[in-house]
Amino acid sequence: MGAKPSYTAQDITVLKGLDPVRQRPGMYIGSTGTRGLHHLVYEVVDNAVDEAMAGFCDRITVELLADGGARISDNGRGIPVDVVKGEGKPAVEVVLTTLHAGGKFGGKGYQVSGGLHGVGVSVVNALSERLEVEVVRDGKLWTQSYSRGYPQAKLKAVKPAKRTGTTVSFWPDPQIFTEEREFKLETLVQRLREMAFLNRALEIRLIDRRIEPPITEAFRYTGGIVDFVKHLNDAKEPVNKRVVYFGAKGQDHEVEVAMQWTSSFNESVFTFANNINTHEGGMHEEGFRRSLTRVITTYARNKSILKEKDLALVGEDCREGLTAIVSVKLREPQFEGQTKTKLGNTEIRSFVETSMNQRFAEYLEEHPSEARAICTKVLAAQRARLEARKARDLVRRKSLLESSTLPGKLADCQTRDPHEAELYIVEGNSAGGTAKQGRARAFQAILPLRGKILNVERARLAKILENKEVQAIITAVGTAIGEDFDIKKCRYHKIISMADADFDGSHIKTLLLTFFFRYMPELIDAGYVYVAQPPLYRVKHKGKVLYFLNDAELDTYRTDNNIAKLEAARFKGLSEMDPSELWDTTLDPEKRTLLRVTMEDAALAEEIFGTLMGEDVEKRKSFIQRNSKDVRFLDI
Repeated sequence: MGAKPSYTAQDITVLKGLDPVRQRPGMYIGSTGTRGLHHLVYEVVDNAVDEAMAGFCDRITVELLADGGARISDNGRGIPVDVVKGEGKPAVEVVLTTLHAGGKFGGKGYQVSGGLHGVGVSVVNALSERLEVEVVRDGKLWTQSYSRGYPQAKLKAVKPAKRTGTTVSFWPDPQIFTEEREFKLETLVQRLREMAFLNRALEIRLIDRRIEPPITEAFRYTGGIVDFVKHLNDAKEPVNKRVVYFGAKGQDHEVEVAMQWTSSFNESVFTFANNINTHEGGMHEEGFRRSLTRVITTYARNKSILKEKDLALVGEDCREGLTAIVSVKLREPQFEGQTKTKLGNTEIRSFVETSMNQRFAEYLEEHPSEARAICTKVLAAQRARLEARKARDLVRRKSLLESSTLPGKLADCQTRDPHEAELYIVEGNSAGGTAKQGRARAFQAILPLRGKILNVERARLAKILENKEVQAIITAVGTAIGEDFDIKKCRYHKIISMADADFDGSHIKTLLLTFFFRYMPELIDAGYVYVAQPPLYRVKHKGKVLYFLNDAELDTYRTDNNIAKLEAARFKGLSEMDPSELWDTTLDPEKRTLLRVTMEDAALAEEIFGTLMGEDVEKRKSFIQRNSKDVRFLDI
């Protein structure tokens, strides 16, 4: 067998300073793709927002530079420049070169901080080819530059200055971000707008200097989260014209709630803790939900809108058509959950619940006509829920009867292990036929859809459950929906939407994703939902057959190979490919490109689906025009 390899203290590698960040960047920023790239901007912006929450900053500017860098400036107090005891270095250098160093630990520098869940500007420094910091403080402008986390010179005072503030400019490192180093304007617009909504009267400017003349977007909302709710409901018809709003403060925490019901059938409740989007919910959401049902039920009973003989209301009745923002600020948040976006502080639950019980009850008493309109909406939702239960029972019975022959022409795979199994939901019977012939039967199942599924954004559950294509998807996936949903029963851990690479195909993908977002969001959270990327072009060049996803890829190939003219065959649809072509381009795990659908920002997803699938035609048109240049599917 030979000698055993030694394993001694000499074999242990100790990574010092910021080396661990460069060794394992995904641990610190999630990925080295688009999301991780934008996370660098958010880390720096979070620091500036902390200054705003502490009351020392009212203006933040984010600039996208022509050479690929980003610059974030604020008019806060400026990072301290005096020497840190025991470190022998100025505070700004310690903050930029040490993990978990800053004014947020120990509670002296900041009472409330949004950056506590992050790892700070030191990570941005570690993952930047170059970073420059400018601090205006103590009557001087101080500067220092870094390369890949290491200072290139000592901090120095350059000139006298009166104002205060911090400017961080950085250029993402091409050694780390090998695929994508271009910041997306629309992604930053959404995030920065959200930050401005959550911090009333804070002005955030975004300037894109990569084009001439530069584009400037400015966000400042004196109405705070009330404006946030109005923004989300822009394309919807309100039930209560006035947005319900209240705020309450405790010793170490505070809460703000804004609510408005609309004629839509979907619940849109978004929660935040110290500006962090807690899309997995947590204690603040529990307190909100408990109180909402109790207060509406008590009011409806007291006013005899809900009679003694009537069935009790449940939470989903009270939340149908509700758009709500619940924003809490607390001194020491504890985050839990798979993605650390679930708030675990138990004391905040009773604080939110008590505040809601008092303030929301007062609102209903003081606004009787709006209170009655809300109750009418809630009772209509209750009736619809009872109807939907009958429809769901019917689907459940059909599922049991037809379990031997799953509906929707499903060609199932041989494996029964959900970790291995993949379900392709395919547009059209003919493409479905090709996919069935081209697939790997061992682990790939094919479910062809006849035509487009129902737009669930504009229908109640009872109507949705009557749709044969929706029934087929529910039965094939195996989890059921609504109160019966059970993710453990999911039969496939990859559920892939596969449609033509054209406008019609995009519409079908969006209809499918809207259904998953509204009725099976847990599948998206678990990372089970994907979008296939079939090619748009086939090219024969130098004896090879090449495939390209879009015009941009084809143009890049032409340019890189200095080809003036290149004959490219455009696929009209999936059905034009033969089974082996479909396998090579879209089904083969070794060669295919899949986009995993994520829901990092549920409020942004809500806005996208509400706009794309709602009633407001003009708003939909302008959204599509704004985003049409990004050929890739929106990563929501």
